[in-house]
Amino acid sequence: MSRNKYTWTEDKIAKYYKEGRGKGELKNYLPWLTIHDVPSKGRSHRPKGWKTNREHQLLSDLELSYFYYLEWSNKVIDIREQFPLNREDTLKIASEKNIPHPFENSTQTPIVMTTDFLATSRIGNEIITFARSIKPSEDLEDPRVCEKLEIERQYWEDKGIEWAIIDEKVMSKEFFRNLKYIHEYYNLVSKEEEEMSMHFLNFLAGQLNKQPEKKLIICCNEFDSIYNLDDGSSIYYLRHLYARQYIMPNDMCKAILPHKISLNEVSIRKGGFDISYGSSIS
Repeated sequence: MSRNKYTWTEDKIAKYYKEGRGKGELKNYLPWLTIHDVPSKGRSHRPKGWKTNREHQLLSDLELSYFYYLEWSNKVIDIREQFPLNREDTLKIASEKNIPHPFENSTQTPIVMTTDFLATSRIGNEIITFARSIKPSEDLEDPRVCEKLEIERQYWEDKGIEWAIIDEKVMSKEFFRNLKYIHEYYNLVSKEEEEMSMHFLNFLAGQLNKQPEKKLIICCNEFDSIYNLDDGSSIYYLRHLYARQYIMPNDMCKAILPHKISLNEVSIRKGGFDISYGSSIS
C-alpha cells in the first residue's frame, strides 16, 4: 500500500530542502508547508501579501487573523510563514529537556518542526526579527502541545530571537472582520482606477472640511453620481483607500460600515502607507 501523501520520510524531507523550502525573503520565500502538505483541520487561506507580493500559506482562521495584524503594521517589512526549524537543533533541545521530539510514527522519521510566523520589522534604523506561534487557547491545555512549544521556545531563545504564543484572546474579532473586508483591495486593476481612487480621496478631504458629520456612504453615492460611475464603484475605491491607509479609522476595532461612519471618525492621509503605523500585537 502506498504511503499517505502526508507521511514524512527522509526522502521527502530531502526533497523539500532541495526545493528551497524555508529559504528566501519577501516574494522569493518558500514556506516549508503549504495548505496541500498537511491534513485539513479547518479553513486554510492563501491571501496575496501586501508586503511580499506573494501568496501566503495559512493553515487556519487564527493564522489569517494574525497575518492581518502583520500586514497592517507599517513596522513589519517581511512575513515568512510555516518557517522550518533546524532539525539537529530541535532534536538536541528535545534530548536535553527529555521531551519526545515529533516523529512520523509509521516511518520513525523525526519531523522538521516549524514556527507559524517569522517576521521582520524595521524600527528606526534597526532591523528586528521575531517569531510567533499561533495556537487556540484550548490547545494550550494539552500537555503534548506545550512540550512541543517548549522546544520551539528554547530554539528561538538560543538564536537570540524573541518568540511568543498568540491565541485568539489577544486578537480583536472586529479588526479581523475589517481587514477581511479591505485586504484584497490593496491593489487595483489598472492605473486609471488608481487615479480615480485619488480623485475620490481628494473629494473626501474636501467634504471633511465642509461637512464633517456626513456619512461615508453619502460621499460614495455623490461621487458615483458626479463621475457617472456604476452604483457602488466608490465603495470599491473606499476599501482600497482603507487598505492603503489613505483613510485611517480613529478606531480600527470598530466595524467599517460606510452607512454608519461619519467623515469625522476617520483621518484622511495623503501619504497613505508611507506614514508610520505600529501594531502592539507585533
